Amino acid sequence: MRAQFVLFDGFDPLDVVAPFEVLTAGAAFLGGGLDVELVSAEGPRTVVSGTPGISLTATAALDPGAPGYVVVPGATGPTEGDPDEGAETIPVLLARFAGSAAAPLLRRALADPAVTVATVCGGSLALAMAGLIEGRHANTHVLGFDMLEATGVHAVRARVVDDGDLISAGGVTSGLDLALHLLERDFGPQIAHAVEQLFEYERRGTVWTRAGRTPVLV
Repeated sequence: MRAQFVLFDGFDPLDVVAPFEVLTAGAAFLGGGLDVELVSAEGPRTVVSGTPGISLTATAALDPGAPGYVVVPGATGPTEGDPDEGAETIPVLLARFAGSAAAPLLRRALADPAVTVATVCGGSLALAMAGLIEGRHANTHVLGFDMLEATGVHAVRARVVDDGDLISAGGVTSGLDLALHLLERDFGPQIAHAVEQLFEYERRGTVWTRAGRTPVLV
């Protein structure tokens, strides 16, 4: 089983590193069986993040048919600026990724029942911009919430939103909670708790799922 973190130019490094470390620790507690790696649509390369001075190295090409997880981070950069004047804003970075060679690969991953696609922060917005998650339930950073809804996604304000084979989390630090949820959901609470103890971190917020009773509006 593989956990593939998809890097793209302008990605937010904390969206990647936090859940990467959680899943790596989880793999150690499992005694193997979960390989965690950095990938890109283009294959092995150095990928420059949106945070000055930080780059990560993708060691393989994204394999959309590999059983396990495909984790899509958001981007970091300015939130305002004129794209016509070359401003590399977060929406510009996400839209560029959504229009890249990653989009058809992510479409295949979403269509594969053996793959769970997980997103952190603006990662869900990139999928939405690519037209991949219309009609699904997802979360994103609060600043992109209205944009997510405008793409036809059922936007949910929860720390983690579990829509089956699509799991999304909100702002940047929620990547910790997303990865811990993946461990608990697929390997059990003892593995997730062991990682929480190691990291001295307790999960925050609610994991929203399409289960149970629908709230009555009052």
